[in-house]
Formats: sequence, structure tokens, C-alpha cells
Amino acid sequence: MGGVFEPLKGGGAGIALEEVEVSILRSLAVQLLELIGPGDPEPEPDADPLAALFAASDGPTEPPSDPALARLFPDAYGGPETGPGADAEELRAHSAEFRRFTENDLRTRKREDALAVVRSLDGLSPAGDGVAVLEVDGELRLRWLGALNDLRLTIAARLDITEDDESAVLFRLPDDDPRKPMVMAYLWLGGLQETLIETLTGTL
Repeated sequence: MGGVFEPLKGGGAGIALEEVEVSILRSLAVQLLELIGPGDPEPEPDADPLAALFAASDGPTEPPSDPALARLFPDAYGGPETGPGADAEELRAHSAEFRRFTENDLRTRKREDALAVVRSLDGLSPAGDGVAVLEVDGELRLRWLGALNDLRLTIAARLDITEDDESAVLFRLPDDDPRKPMVMAYLWLGGLQETLIETLTGTL
């Protein structure tokens, strides 16, 4: 292995991580959890399940003000692809309604993805050389993919990366630029995400 995900015999993927890499990944996942926010409180034992179902669907209707959260929870309608003839007011109404019924569930899924990353990293046991081998399979592999994607989207928002052409400038930053560590994390996470996808598609 050695820094990238590789397919395992019998299925799944594995990666060798140094202690510092485990620490960085765990810290990023915890920060993502803090950004997404806490989940909905557990319903009371005697609560009406039907009422709880409708209450769970009553989510926010406005996009988040934080650029990173807005990248994680974008509007479903109203992007450039809608064209000049689209009715802006109608698109906003459709986006608000779609967000009301989907954002809470999406937040829950993203929270569970990040939490799965934290728990799997907490379960690692480094060898004598300080390297631990992480193995992921089935649903856990998909949760890692989701969390890696969310982490990259979050960092891209913080760096104001919107297009590949713009990001190429950031990749050539001098070492003393304060954004350099975040750019390096963005690139590293991209490599992890790409090789993990390749273990799913069998292209490695």
C-alpha cells in the first residue's frame, strides 16, 4: 500500500497510514462534524411516530450562509444550467421546498459518514513503525468516499476554488503562503478519494 488505497484480496480496500496522517484525517473529520452540526434529538419514547415523521421533514428552506455549508448543501434549482428564461422566483420556491424535505436527511447522512471515518480511525492499532493499516469494505468504503468528498468540498470553499483552472494557481503557491497547508490537504484528500474510487471500479 503506502499512502493510497489499494484493493484487497476478497474485496474492500486498504491503506497504510502513518500516525500523523491518522491524526490529520481524524481532526478533519471532527471539524466536519462540528461544521455540519448536531443531529436532531431522539424522539420521546411515547411520541407519536406519524407526527415525528412529518416533523423530521420540516427542514430549513434557506441556503446556509457559510460558504462551506452552502457547498455541501447547494440549492437544487437555480444554477447556471437553468438558462436565462427560467423564472428566478419560481426556482427559489422550488429550491426552498426541496430543501425543506431533504436537507435534514442529507445532514444526517453526511454526519454519519464523518462519524464512520472517526470511528474507523479510532479503531486502528499502529505497528512498531508507527504505521497502521486501515481496511474498509462494503458500506464503510462508501461512507469514506462520502466523507472525503465532503472534506474536499469544504476545503475548496475555504480556498474559493470553483474551477480546475482557478485551483491550478493555488497548487503553485510558495511554501511560505499561509494557504499552502490547506492546499496540500486538498490535494492529498483528492488522491485518497481517487484511489478509493478506483478500488470500487477495478481500475487499479
